[in-house]
Amino acid sequence: MNVSTYKSKTFILEIFAVLLAVLFLAPFYLVLTNSVKTLKEILLDAASFPQLFHWSNYSSVWKAIDFPQAFMNSLQITVLSVVFIVLFSSMAAYQIVRRPSKFNSFVFLLLVSAMIIPFQSLMLQLVRVTSLLELRGELYGIVACYLGFGMPLSVFLFHGFIKTVPLELEEAARVDGSNPYGVFFRIVFPLLMPIIVTVVILNTLWIWNDYLLPVLIIGGNKDLTTLPLAVTKFFGQYTKKWDLALAGLVMAITPILLFFLSLQRYIVEGVTAGSVKG
Repeated sequence: MNVSTYKSKTFILEIFAVLLAVLFLAPFYLVLTNSVKTLKEILLDAASFPQLFHWSNYSSVWKAIDFPQAFMNSLQITVLSVVFIVLFSSMAAYQIVRRPSKFNSFVFLLLVSAMIIPFQSLMLQLVRVTSLLELRGELYGIVACYLGFGMPLSVFLFHGFIKTVPLELEEAARVDGSNPYGVFFRIVFPLLMPIIVTVVILNTLWIWNDYLLPVLIIGGNKDLTTLPLAVTKFFGQYTKKWDLALAGLVMAITPILLFFLSLQRYIVEGVTAGSVKG
């Protein structure tokens, strides 16, 4: 291959990669820079670099939305929902894979079919059912809803991965006297760790940043207000406090961004393990 041709192709790819990186990083730049501006500066020139950093925006947001309470609410809802999704989805997928039957195949088909149903088409029925069951405004209500909406994709992911787990390991455990629950939690569940990390990341990002489901289920219960709901406090019918809203947005996305970066190594390991087993 011609060296000049190779270098020109590499140069074009590098330019394309840089442009793509700029495209994805531009929103972060706008959010970070405007979060330390006054509202007047944002309205005059949102793309400019701030001449003076107004860190008071963050302290104002901290008090206005009661950030510690909103953070703990988001953390509590996210952790509980993800734990239940991982637990029930992995057990359901294991049952479907290891106990093949027409009923299990039908259940799996229903779960997969639920993935293509738009959430907006279920909103009215969801509000009616949760009101009837007295789930609205309750912690267990929002966790139950996240469990229901999060299971289809999670079961689908676990279903494919469990097929790669050797049956011989489970048979050996049964010979040693393990009951079905012991076989699953002591043998199978630890082997699912790569896909568990994937499921945890996907659902955590979704639940932490979700606005629509909490506004429908939590409603006006201020004791359960999550960070996305709290930030909307700065958007009124006639006024929009962009300076405070963007500062609140930075405070809301920082924990989930740190969570994602801390698990980046495990994401790569999970993909690699899945490709080798596949």
